[in-house]
Amino acid sequence: MIPTHGFRFNHILQDIQTLNERATRGELDITAVSIHAYAYVSDKYALLPSGASMGDGYGPMLVAKTKYSRAEILKRKIAVPGTMTSAFLALQLWSGKPAKELNYVVVPFDQIFKAVREGKAEVGLIIHEGQLTYKNEGLVVSEDLGVWWGRQNGGLPLPLGGNVIHKKFSPVVRRQISDILTASIQFSLDHRAEAVQHALQFARDMGRDLADQFVGMYVNHWTLDYGERGRESIRRFLGQAFERGLIPHRQELEFVV
Repeated sequence: MIPTHGFRFNHILQDIQTLNERATRGELDITAVSIHAYAYVSDKYALLPSGASMGDGYGPMLVAKTKYSRAEILKRKIAVPGTMTSAFLALQLWSGKPAKELNYVVVPFDQIFKAVREGKAEVGLIIHEGQLTYKNEGLVVSEDLGVWWGRQNGGLPLPLGGNVIHKKFSPVVRRQISDILTASIQFSLDHRAEAVQHALQFARDMGRDLADQFVGMYVNHWTLDYGERGRESIRRFLGQAFERGLIPHRQELEFVV
């Protein structure tokens, strides 16, 4: 639908945990990663300005059958969608505790409701469309980590996922590819109805209305270019994680601009 200036793109559809792992091995030229995972692949990849997921006043949620305080949550077992997710890093920052001091169980993100419902965990850390459907499961929100992050950081969005490009490409080529990817997102936003219809084939049991609502949350002006505010939120997110001993080294962040 848009000019690709001689570049060819192959679409690989995999879950974010798999992509995070593949990025640690430098296998993909361009990939989505959790911002948390970027702390472990920044030697191989630079962050692209488009394609990011930013929680602007919302984000991963801690849900349960009844509303718990922070102190109560920390006494209970929490189902989490993966240890490399940004949601899990946000949980550690919010709780003030590293992973080893949390009582958690890793559950595929789309099975967290079931884990809470069946008593395998008392609290669920939900991401993706679960943020829109938790009420249907009879659950209530104890904390929205995106709201908490914004409150603590002057209204900055919570950085969740980003697109990265391998550093084997020259800065000039990175910029060219970045412009193509940004143009593809702009085209989709300009043709939103058709784009949502196309995206439904990749959705997880979502109807069109729910998919459209979900797209509105995470495909918007932040996705086109998260700008200096987005870059600052990533610096703070990973900077605070390092200062609290949650990631191994301070990041020298490299952005394609």
